[in-house]
Amino acid sequence: MTLFPTKSYPTLPVAGETDAYPVHRIFCVGQNYADHAKEVGSTVDTEAPFFFLKDAQALVPTGSTLPYAPGTENLHYEIELVVALGAPLFRATAEGAQAAIYGYGVGLDMTRRDLQAVAKKKGRPWDFAKNFEQSAVLGPITKADGFTLADQRIWLTLNGEMRQDGKVSDMVRGPVEVLVYLSKFYHLQPGDLIMTGTPAGIGAVVDGSKVEGGVDGLEGVTVTYSAAE
Repeated sequence: MTLFPTKSYPTLPVAGETDAYPVHRIFCVGQNYADHAKEVGSTVDTEAPFFFLKDAQALVPTGSTLPYAPGTENLHYEIELVVALGAPLFRATAEGAQAAIYGYGVGLDMTRRDLQAVAKKKGRPWDFAKNFEQSAVLGPITKADGFTLADQRIWLTLNGEMRQDGKVSDMVRGPVEVLVYLSKFYHLQPGDLIMTGTPAGIGAVVDGSKVEGGVDGLEGVTVTYSAAE
């Protein structure tokens, strides 16, 4: 018996499968597109990628209607390619990292941009800006054997108007390089997701905003923001 009810892992549907994919951890790569780094007043770190995490309970499925996030007046969208692991990975080679990829998906890394700006200015962690309830809007997983990553278009519209439009090949570091580096510091496991960064064109949502985004060849994501309750 426990003191209070425990939460189960959230899951994502897998295209063409009846079994769902349980999400354990969500790793996010920061500033992995040079044009995005520039628009937020930064530059890509050429020595190594950097990461932040979102709690698995931050996950909400595509198609949700959400209240505006608390504690912010500047809630931003970021469309991202998502990589789902299907095998353990530690101190991986490139070949091992590639083989460990179970599938790919599309996600929104919702960001409290005003809180991020304060954290950057004071040299503090980004947790308040990135890791909050309903901050990871995720679509279904497409298995790796049904999708070949190349130079697919990655895009996002706000209320039907194009806001982000790029290529996944514009990533500074692709999924395999990211996994090789991350596995030096973590024993990665099936159920771990990696959100691989966003192209330029980020912006704010308001009450009533409808956000839609995708990567060619994958099932996309959509979310609508309602008036806060």
